[in-house]
Amino acid sequence: MKILGLLRHAKSDWGHSDKRDFDRGLNERGHRGAHVIGEHIRDHGIKWDKLIASPAERVKLTLCDAVPSLEPEWDERLYLAGTDTIMDVLRESGGDAKAVLLAGHNPGLGDMLFELVSPKNENDLYDEAKVKFPTAAYAVFELDIDDWADLRDDCGVLVHFARPRDLDPELGPEY
Repeated sequence: MKILGLLRHAKSDWGHSDKRDFDRGLNERGHRGAHVIGEHIRDHGIKWDKLIASPAERVKLTLCDAVPSLEPEWDERLYLAGTDTIMDVLRESGGDAKAVLLAGHNPGLGDMLFELVSPKNENDLYDEAKVKFPTAAYAVFELDIDDWADLRDDCGVLVHFARPRDLDPELGPEY
């Protein structure tokens, strides 16, 4: 069995229209959300053997705020990647790690729910996560594989899902 964590970048800063999408940072709410989810990730207790991440600025800043003790392996293919690319990166880069945390972007990360979890393994967490995989969301899957090279559709069970708003109501949706 392998463990996969998915972490979406925190709320990005749209206030600087002169920056490329790749170079956008986080807004104040994003920094707060990253700190809150980072504390949750540490308290959750999984020892991550490897962190693979998109090199986009908002992902870098999220990781600095959330999991500063983990050294990322940057992979440019993860910038706005779809599920096929995410799966390829994991197959190629998972190595002998038991637990891999991957940080990136939607819609790819949210779509991974539909790729990894078969209908027979859907549960209440899945039902909650499929509605929306918001910024700074954190999901953990148990994968029925022995080697990352064997990663395939329908091999996982979603065993944990958390959003910043679940941990701090002030980070909930703005109406």
